[in-house]
Amino acid sequence: MRTTVRLDEDVAAAAEQLRRERHIGLSEAVNELARAGLKRHESAPKTFRQATTELGLRVDVSNVAEALQLLDDLDHADDR
Repeated sequence: MRTTVRLDEDVAAAAEQLRRERHIGLSEAVNELARAGLKRHESAPKTFRQATTELGLRVDVSNVAEALQLLDDLDHADDR
């Protein structure tokens, strides 16, 4: 299919660089860049995993008041 498109300078530069590197035509370079962009959107997003670090202190937070009191007591113990 033949279509006229206007490329932004950065896109034209990327297509031109790919064209020179692979010794291919401009249309093929633009198609490869477009396919690479489409492929990135097809892949499933990575599942977020929160990184954790062992601090050596375990606090049961099911009772918030008790947890805050424990942490406050620990903070005051450091002041002594």
